[in-house]
Amino acid sequence: MDETSKRQYAEHLGLIAAHWEQALTASGFDAVIVAAGRPKTHLFDDLAPFFRPNPHFALWFPDRHCEGAVLWFAPGQRPKLHLHQPEDYWILPPTVPAWADAHFELAVFSQAEQLQQALLAEAQGRRTAFIGERAPANLAAALNPAALVNRLHHQRAWKTDFALACLGQATESGVAGHLAARDAYYGGSSEFDILSAYLKAAKQTEADLPYPCIVGLDEHAAVLHYQHYKRSRPPNSRVFLIDAGASCRGYGCDITRTWATPQAGAFADLIHALDEQQRGLIDTIEPGLSFVDLHFAMHRRICALLSRFELVKCSAAAAFEQGISQTFMPHGLGHLLGLQTHDVGGWQTSPEGGQQPPPEGHETLRLTRTIEAGMVFTIEPGLYFIPMLLRELRAELGGKAVNWSLVERLTPCGGARIEDNVLVTADGVRNLTREAFRRADGAE
Repeated sequence: MDETSKRQYAEHLGLIAAHWEQALTASGFDAVIVAAGRPKTHLFDDLAPFFRPNPHFALWFPDRHCEGAVLWFAPGQRPKLHLHQPEDYWILPPTVPAWADAHFELAVFSQAEQLQQALLAEAQGRRTAFIGERAPANLAAALNPAALVNRLHHQRAWKTDFALACLGQATESGVAGHLAARDAYYGGSSEFDILSAYLKAAKQTEADLPYPCIVGLDEHAAVLHYQHYKRSRPPNSRVFLIDAGASCRGYGCDITRTWATPQAGAFADLIHALDEQQRGLIDTIEPGLSFVDLHFAMHRRICALLSRFELVKCSAAAAFEQGISQTFMPHGLGHLLGLQTHDVGGWQTSPEGGQQPPPEGHETLRLTRTIEAGMVFTIEPGLYFIPMLLRELRAELGGKAVNWSLVERLTPCGGARIEDNVLVTADGVRNLTREAFRRADGAE
């Protein structure tokens, strides 16, 4: 860490400690133990996927090389970091970062059993909570108590300066990857080669990524979480959608762009119009606005596009009333972003755990909270031609309003999505993604 990062991290830890102290007191606990976790092997195998630490642990300790580590925290005391550093020649064991001893009381154990004995001693005589997959044997602690976890999840919506700096660096890396992916597509690359170009430019390994990259050409752009990477490029490809992020110290960005070739014709205009509508919606964001209302406002904008491009034969208002836009944008407008791509607490109405589920028919909306300054979330409208959903719409009453001949001509183009990450401020919003694109090549 440089000096600015060290200062921001120290302030971050102070804020986290103060909040956790309040949460522990309110939920009736004297202390909390947070386990980083360990890699889990595949079924009937001795190999494990990439390790990702417990996000509650990562909030305190921004280094993912921490397998088996445990944090102990009690109000008014310096947090204790227990690292498991086994003697091993198969893997490189976790090491103590140079910055850690300034913030934690450190203990390093070569044997997991020794670490567990230290935890038993820490918890002795205290009302202790344990946050992790499972508590060690004989540890008298409440496992993931809702009264505490709800408070911790609710607070994660607001980001510290350290978290924002990490998100900013992740965004710079992600944007570099997106620009390289765009150039690779226009240079004639396949999905697989576009992925390779993205990883190289973003300086990320697959283990670093906050989520698997979505790289879809043409019809694959209509598969919302398309998971394959074709080695050959389809002839006369028209559309390319990439949804890809990057990470920095555990925090990840989440960016989507859609590009088109001249062969896309009217679909290229549709992508441009969707981009305009997304920017226009972001300009309306301010504290006090309901994210549910924002979601519906985007659906009205999608209906306006359907009417403008003559994809429906009715007015935008009529298309909205009939729910036609839900076929063309079947997912939620966005989600909280931070240590997890779909960060926790998106439905919570209070620290105690009350929830506001999404409205009927919009069950995939991951964020229903009132927007407040300090929150970071995605805004990711899309417009897709998904054969399965189109068949369902054709059989419904609203299907009579659809210009099916035009829909069928555009269906091979797949779909479009534009996704930015925004920070809500006291007087509006900052678009972290567009700012990074402007710095990178002057474009947005």
